[in-house]
Amino acid sequence: MVLRFDTFAKAMALAGFRSDAAVARAMRVHRSTVKRIREGELLPGPAFIAGALSALRPMEFTDLFVAVEQA
Repeated sequence: MVLRFDTFAKAMALAGFRSDAAVARAMRVHRSTVKRIREGELLPGPAFIAGALSALRPMEFTDLFVAVEQA
């Protein structure tokens, strides 16, 4: 599962979040987790996915994430 980076950034802005720290608080995850996922260093896990769907309503799963096969 990977984050749709551009869509996530747009959803953050539309929801009024001005920083990774602000959206992380709303998602109930650490700000470094948001930063690392947004930079492609880490894949989103269940807590991040659930938090994003909650904090960035009305965005849906398929708006924010895409499934990819890993080798």
